[in-house]
Amino acid sequence: MEVRTFGDLIDWTRQLHEHLARCLSHCADHNEEERAKMLLNYLAAHEHEMEYVVGELKSRADPKALNTYVYDYLEHRPIRTHRTCDAPYAALGFNEICREIFDFHDQVTDLYRNLVGKAEIPEARELLESLLELEQHEAMRLVRQTGRMDDL
Repeated sequence: MEVRTFGDLIDWTRQLHEHLARCLSHCADHNEEERAKMLLNYLAAHEHEMEYVVGELKSRADPKALNTYVYDYLEHRPIRTHRTCDAPYAALGFNEICREIFDFHDQVTDLYRNLVGKAEIPEARELLESLLELEQHEAMRLVRQTGRMDDL
């Protein structure tokens, strides 16, 4: 997907969460470790929720911000994810899955953090701050929830 505006950036982020949710769900059926299956199912549901929330955030965003061009995005390194989902999570254990998912969310928050400082209009800055806050909050929630699962 070509990211030209903040609206495109939000769509791209939503699609990343959607793809990750499908991949995690698919891999849950193929992972042999019971704790890893439970984790993958939980993470898939969480990513579906993130897809929805990011979409809702876009629907309520200021059109001026959504139509603002994102010049600096092209300079940011792309977010690494298993875009083809040939079952990479099916072969990972609980801790490795956590590391991969936390890394994914760290990359998204780094992107937003980087762009917040470069936003040229207040509406775009507010939108990016909302996205950053959402991603950070959800990443912290994932850390807490997976920590609880690890205690089981």
